[in-house]
Amino acid sequence: MKILVIGPSWVGDMVMSQSLYKALKANHPGSELHVMAPAWCRPLLERMPEVDKVLPMPLGHGDFKLLARRRLGKQLRAEGYDQAIIQPNSMKSAFIPFFAGIPLRTGWKGEHRYGLLNDLRGNTSAFPLMVERYVALAYPKARMKSRADLPAIPHPALSVDLINQQAALTRHGLDTVRPVLVLCPGAEFGPAKRWPEGHYAVVAQQHLDEGWQVWIFGSGKDVEVANTIRARINPLTRGNCHVLAGKTNLHEAIDLMALAERVISNDSGLMHIAAALNRPLIGVYGSTSPLYTPPLAERVEIVHTDIECRPCFKRTCKYGHLKCLLELKPELVIAASKRLAQDSEQDAS
Repeated sequence: MKILVIGPSWVGDMVMSQSLYKALKANHPGSELHVMAPAWCRPLLERMPEVDKVLPMPLGHGDFKLLARRRLGKQLRAEGYDQAIIQPNSMKSAFIPFFAGIPLRTGWKGEHRYGLLNDLRGNTSAFPLMVERYVALAYPKARMKSRADLPAIPHPALSVDLINQQAALTRHGLDTVRPVLVLCPGAEFGPAKRWPEGHYAVVAQQHLDEGWQVWIFGSGKDVEVANTIRARINPLTRGNCHVLAGKTNLHEAIDLMALAERVISNDSGLMHIAAALNRPLIGVYGSTSPLYTPPLAERVEIVHTDIECRPCFKRTCKYGHLKCLLELKPELVIAASKRLAQDSEQDAS
């Protein structure tokens, strides 16, 4: 069995995709699994033992380019794939497997993909979680009527490169003498997912005063937010607060985050990476909901407000007040952190 997966384009979605890849390997032992995804996904896919080959998607996220997709599909015919699973719901994502002549082409309904897919699934409402929709594609359509038909969903579990981890510690002048609190204050989705910098600073200060160190992760877009948090830290403890946003590649971020004693993150790709590393995690939700894309791990605390307008799933607050984030006070996250600590102590005993 040789399977091609057309993967998603977001960090969090790609992490959750590993549950699908695990299910495919369990269903088809000895199968060969290839995943086509944007080049930036390679570091994630290389940490998934289930993926045998990573194929870079040469077309941009918004590029239609039908002729280019046709050429790419024809190039893939020589691979002799038995099945293609198309995770995105767009029409353009289904063209490459179609032109590759893959006999079984599986995916959810979306953008009039009739004909492009011949194993079309339409009952998304029966699978409320995104990861459930992914994993359902690993099984025959006739068996998957609702979430009740799914076996236990395997959690993502990214591998860690210990040699690269030590090199990253040295490169960034870090150590693990003090317990590490990781903060992930960014969110590519938009400001309605970003917990305020001042709230993050309060929680960071609490941990610093208790003898922790703080590492702040993020992309280059999050450098300003990370620096704002650090600037609000007491100068006496600021030396133990390290801004890594914009300084690490994805491989380094994975390996360094694996050293965290605790992670506090907005609903973002880094939150899902922390979950896949099985780090004790606090997920902070603003406009979105854990009822759709929860972190898939055991040691998780979810915090959010219960104001009537959330979850709205908007990138920006339509009322302009961001109450779902502003009213989510640092004390709630500090309390969640203490619950995680108590759980760890109970597990140890």
